[in-house]
Amino acid sequence: MSPEELSTLEPDKVVDARGTACPGPLLEAKRAVPQVPKGGVMEVLSSDQSTNKDIPVWANKVGHEFLGTIEEAGYWRLYVRRGK
Repeated sequence: MSPEELSTLEPDKVVDARGTACPGPLLEAKRAVPQVPKGGVMEVLSSDQSTNKDIPVWANKVGHEFLGTIEEAGYWRLYVRRGK
């Protein structure tokens, strides 16, 4: 999805992991995903650049859909649609 499309999404859960270092954002996302309904969207806020690799790999590996990233000043907003 494009950043414009992503910015219109209404996430079911927002995980604010800004200020935590790897693997913190990924661990917080893993802990939060059960709170997202199947087919729902989770938004992960992270200031750790490695999250841009970790979240898509994890999402695809476990059956979720990585939707994309929006870069903000000093952090990223990553979007995942819950699969199973």
